[in-house]
Amino acid sequence: MLRELRLFLTALQFFTRIPTPAWVGHSAGQLNQAARYFPLVGMVVGALSAALLWLAALALPLSLAVGISMTAGILLTGAFHEDGLSDFADGMGGGYTREKMLAIMKDSRVGAYGVIALVLVLLLKYQALLELCRSHSLLFAAAALIAAHAFSRLMAASIMLTQRYIRDDDSSRAKPVAQISHASFAIALLTGLASIGLLYAAGAQASNLFAAVTTALLMRFYLAWRLQKRLGGYTGDCLGAVQQLTELAFYLGLLVSI
Repeated sequence: MLRELRLFLTALQFFTRIPTPAWVGHSAGQLNQAARYFPLVGMVVGALSAALLWLAALALPLSLAVGISMTAGILLTGAFHEDGLSDFADGMGGGYTREKMLAIMKDSRVGAYGVIALVLVLLLKYQALLELCRSHSLLFAAAALIAAHAFSRLMAASIMLTQRYIRDDDSSRAKPVAQISHASFAIALLTGLASIGLLYAAGAQASNLFAAVTTALLMRFYLAWRLQKRLGGYTGDCLGAVQQLTELAFYLGLLVSI
């Protein structure tokens, strides 16, 4: 149990700004094994964002409460996945060869494609969450936040399982966590499914869950196809883009079915 706790805290340490005890430590092997807890980290981030949504809605209009909740989620992760989405959009939009796309993604500067993609995705997520609050209930929207954060990270983990990591330099932050074993993915899958169960407990119907999961899966398979076709695999920025876009797709699927 202590070993599994260390692995979970390792994942929390890598993907969020949440402080962890010094005894957790850090190593490439430890981080690689921690991949099994990526969806659980998503549940933590989603739960904290949902709690703030709930508290803010007690004193503020829903529009502001949703904005505060999203801001909290970004601060908790240090915009880790949003940065990946931005770099991914710049690389895929501005590069014509594999080498050029990878070089653009590695560049710390943000281009027009990255800014546009980030603004549009954040605006769409904001509007989707606001509509979920208004069309259903605050509890439903809070549960959707938790489920979407967890399930989207499961989608990113599935890319790690089915495609190869293509950066061979030592400067990439994602390199130590570039692989996930079948056993670790099974644990991640169970966590992702548990988050769906939480949404069901909050009042979602089977049709809502089916639509949300199907939409997220369709987005995942489309992105996987694009990655394989244009890059021949994935990078850490690609995983960030998969997380952000499948999270958005999850919300949209819920809205379509309500």
